[in-house]
Amino acid sequence: MVKVLIVDDHRLFRSGVRAELGPQIEVIGEAEDVESAVAAIESLKPDVVLLDVHMPGGGGQEVLRRVLGSGAPVRFLALSVSDAAEDVIGVIRGGARGYVTKTISGRELTDAIVRVSEGDAVFSPRLAGFVLDAFASTEAPSIDPELDSLTTREREVLRLIARGYAYKEIAKELFISVKTVETHVSSVLRKLQLSNRHELSRWATARRLV
Repeated sequence: MVKVLIVDDHRLFRSGVRAELGPQIEVIGEAEDVESAVAAIESLKPDVVLLDVHMPGGGGQEVLRRVLGSGAPVRFLALSVSDAAEDVIGVIRGGARGYVTKTISGRELTDAIVRVSEGDAVFSPRLAGFVLDAFASTEAPSIDPELDSLTTREREVLRLIARGYAYKEIAKELFISVKTVETHVSSVLRKLQLSNRHELSRWATARRLV
């Protein structure tokens, strides 16, 4: 049995992962942000941590920095909706043993966890070649501090804005109010020092977030 800790800021997603994992996996705990993740790893001592890339408190890279910096014998497998270059390269350079996207099936995820626990490096098929190319290049994509400053929800809103969704459509898609959408857009504009949704769209498209 591989002991696993699930780190993700969406409770519903954590429950879904639990339900999909095979019998060779034992989920020993969950965490929803950096602080709770670091505490849970220290107390529960999992074999593998399923790590979301973007979450409150600094994201997956901060968890990697704090845990691996202490010499803890644990392996990390990033599980994210993002396949952006800066996210993949950031967590792999931070010490994660693999990176898979949330389109992965339960069977595939179970296999990936087992392989990571045995010391293998695992990537979603469409990311494997990209990762190899990026690390072979002397101009590998750097970490984007502006993008990392956005919360998971702000990124979701940003992507939908860039795809041309109206505020009402975004609210319906994310099950939030129009006022909350407006608040997130204002926050993103402020953090990125942009003026309007058209600039947001160009910014997101340039980073392949759409």
